[in-house]
Amino acid sequence: MIHIGIAGYGKIGRVRANEIKKNSNAKVVAVFDIQRPEDLDEDILFCDSFDELLEQNIEAIFICTFNNVLADYTVKAIEAGLHVFCEKPPARTSEELMRVIEVEKKNEIHLKYGFNHRYHYSVIEAKKIIDSGQMGKLLWLRGVYGKAGSIDYDKNWRNYKEYSGGGILIDQGIHMLDLIRYFSNQEFEKINSFVTTSYWNIEAEDNAFVIMQSDQGITAMMHSSATQWRHKFLLEMCFEEGYVNLEGILSNTRSYAPEKLIVGRREFEDITFAMGKPKENVTWFEYDNSWKLEVEEFIDAILRKSKIMNGTSQDAFDTLKLVERIYEKSGF
Repeated sequence: MIHIGIAGYGKIGRVRANEIKKNSNAKVVAVFDIQRPEDLDEDILFCDSFDELLEQNIEAIFICTFNNVLADYTVKAIEAGLHVFCEKPPARTSEELMRVIEVEKKNEIHLKYGFNHRYHYSVIEAKKIIDSGQMGKLLWLRGVYGKAGSIDYDKNWRNYKEYSGGGILIDQGIHMLDLIRYFSNQEFEKINSFVTTSYWNIEAEDNAFVIMQSDQGITAMMHSSATQWRHKFLLEMCFEEGYVNLEGILSNTRSYAPEKLIVGRREFEDITFAMGKPKENVTWFEYDNSWKLEVEEFIDAILRKSKIMNGTSQDAFDTLKLVERIYEKSGF
């Protein structure tokens, strides 16, 4: 049984706690937050500080706090000999994250970052298809991830750079960038971007438009938005032999639903008279176990002393560095 502490018991901290409860090999024994939660289970100890949490009888910790302390807390936890699961983004800057990686290398612990989109069933199936090679060479990718914000969006801590490091790009767009890197196995060196604040009265950005290209000539486009009044998730990937599209993604609100995987084979007019309108294989997904699967991988890696496969510190660094370069190229 792995005893776990949670730093930050807000919305995401509670999500993680609920998934840990479902795992027979782990148990939440202590939490730290700036305010004592009224709904905290009686058998869970409440700590008044992060340092107090580290002093408890725990082997692992989930860090679900504001972005400005993620790196510092992760370093402290690793130095205390704890396995760490840290939410995305891994830090506000790659410089902050590099400090974490340097400490990680000196300690025999497991460090995993929360990129739960990789664990959606549509993503898992798409990855299998792409890795099989049956679609041929990847040509390009195009992604859109947009939400409408909320009535108090301008007051949310995520839009204050001191706490978050940026706006919609580092908060939500980072998921799409991680998937683009995950599916393409490319690092994108050439970048053009426009990062703007179009509507919301915030110091951070509410839209990011990006076009980028790898050294192998694969081009990717992305739009991350907080002014997409109808929530939208779409990732299109075009290959020599056809295309693989992810449309929609399940969440607690189901505002991005339905989630489906669309696979189409290229057809030319002289073969089937179907050029531009090929037959498609559409798979619909009704369940989202991404949070559960992500926690399971972390717990299993600790118990079996195996490697973290998704959400490694290198994954996190490369994706955060890409976010950073998009900001830099836009001059935002």
